[in-house]
Amino acid sequence: MTFHSKGFHSIVPQTSTSIHLLKMANLVTSFMLLLSMVSSIYDVKVMAYGSTSGESTRFYDFKVQTKTITKLCSSKDIVTINGMFPGPVVYAQEDDRIIVKVTNKTPFNVTIHWHGVRQKLSCWYDGPSFITQCPIQAGQSFTYNFTVVKQKGTFFWHAHVSWLRGTVYGAMIVFPKIMVPYPFKVPYQEQIIILGEYWLQDLQHIEKATIASGGAPPTADAYTINGHLGPNYNCSTSDIYQLDVIPGKTYLLRLINAGLNTENFFAIANHTLTIVEADAEYTKPFTTDTVMLGPGQTLNVLILADQPVGKYSMVVAPYKSGRFIQYQNISAIAYFNYIGAAPDSQYLPAKLPELDDKLAVKTVMDGLRSLNQVNVFKEIDMSLFITIGLNVQKCHSKTPKQNCQAMKNGVLSASMNNISFVHPNISILEAYYKKIKGSYTEDFPDVPPKFYDFVYGAPNNITYDTQSLNGTRTKVLEYGSRVQIIMQNTGTVNIENHPIHFHGYSFYVVGYGTGNYNPLTAEFNLVDPPYMNTIGVPVGGWAVIRFVADNPGVWFMHCHIEIHQSWGLGMVFIVKNGKGKLESLPHPPSDLPRC
Repeated sequence: MTFHSKGFHSIVPQTSTSIHLLKMANLVTSFMLLLSMVSSIYDVKVMAYGSTSGESTRFYDFKVQTKTITKLCSSKDIVTINGMFPGPVVYAQEDDRIIVKVTNKTPFNVTIHWHGVRQKLSCWYDGPSFITQCPIQAGQSFTYNFTVVKQKGTFFWHAHVSWLRGTVYGAMIVFPKIMVPYPFKVPYQEQIIILGEYWLQDLQHIEKATIASGGAPPTADAYTINGHLGPNYNCSTSDIYQLDVIPGKTYLLRLINAGLNTENFFAIANHTLTIVEADAEYTKPFTTDTVMLGPGQTLNVLILADQPVGKYSMVVAPYKSGRFIQYQNISAIAYFNYIGAAPDSQYLPAKLPELDDKLAVKTVMDGLRSLNQVNVFKEIDMSLFITIGLNVQKCHSKTPKQNCQAMKNGVLSASMNNISFVHPNISILEAYYKKIKGSYTEDFPDVPPKFYDFVYGAPNNITYDTQSLNGTRTKVLEYGSRVQIIMQNTGTVNIENHPIHFHGYSFYVVGYGTGNYNPLTAEFNLVDPPYMNTIGVPVGGWAVIRFVADNPGVWFMHCHIEIHQSWGLGMVFIVKNGKGKLESLPHPPSDLPRC
């Protein structure tokens, strides 16, 4: 069968308060009517409680449990939330408080990260394992309790332990406050579109085997659209997601890339996409044929159903930014189906750019601008220059054929400023708060060990000059400091696009370009740059971000390509307290998991 969607449905109110169904044809005037209940875009149910007056509290109950699913002619158990793949949608309204009790009914450690939520004064609930909390162990539970302060838009949540997020993920939609309109015409209907990857093998086994091998991971066996594969894959002719549309109507698609290791192009045959939001921040409208989302990135796009009645493909394909990387070459297909089209009609294929087309990616990035003028600060208190890239370490194994499968019998690694991040065995936040010594240091360097031609003259005499240091190094920032970070992609081992995600903050992307960063020629936009939480540092290029360190706590910054994070492509910022309660890290919750 084909899985159809005609809007939000399977609504289950869990409160005595009178609640009415949100009508997608008039979202702006109906936000408050949705928000004390949870519905899922995937025809499934989850509990929520709350009221409809003012800033509300939304309660959710997440059960981490395994589920047997059948795809690609084979069945296997996967880890899910409430037996759903993708997981339940979390709905809220700007400034709402969200309380999610997570109970772990699997043998695997787990945490949940609320991707894009800035967690203002709620660092304890951010979710990355061994950064802000120890994992929730088998049979245990932990309650996440945070407020979406001055935020609205498309977010998502996912596991933040090992590679569990390959199946443990779901959308999180935060609507504007009551009577606050969208800055564009209200669409007829909204739809969540989550991109993902699927493996026939167990993800935990793949992760452990890859790290043990010292080499690269296997490619995904398929891409998914809302958990469905589409007709291109084996045994998948009935595993197709379909969005039914009415001719002449405008649709808002909330695009989320929840994939593990692949950046993806997305397009709809014969239709244009108008971007109106990126990383849960409004943008000036920008129209394009194709968008590219790295893992961790979200985009809201408007589509006008203005074509002849028929069936049009929605396609997901890899962005092949890496020179020496293998990709899954079979695209995932879903249907953008006009009501009235013959059920057996053939779909029209979508046209994509060449899958290594860096210009197509740059063109969309060029078009992203904040909706309004923002006037970014010009005086800088702290500036860092951080190199980003891969490394090859020397082999120290007694069984190199099994454990040193990178080029020239080395071991693949990744680093920032040539430091490969090592996760400690205790939460850094807990160690910082309780002044526990020995689990991390505060000496992450402001600059790389040396400057050279990072892109075209990078060291590549493997393994003589491609090694990195290992460490759990952090950078301490004073509260309120104005920070600039120059991120430079390096050509060591391989150049590719790196989607860098910053927990606890959004930042202005004031500049980016190809080649080596040059302060004399770099052009900055300090008037209306996009405000993002995940930036794709371009292939063989650079990006510059700015933010004010006004959220105390411990915050992870890392590549959202999961294997790169596993190899050490990350670092941690510690933002010190300011003055008074409203500028200080609160006490830890009583049920904080123990290591």
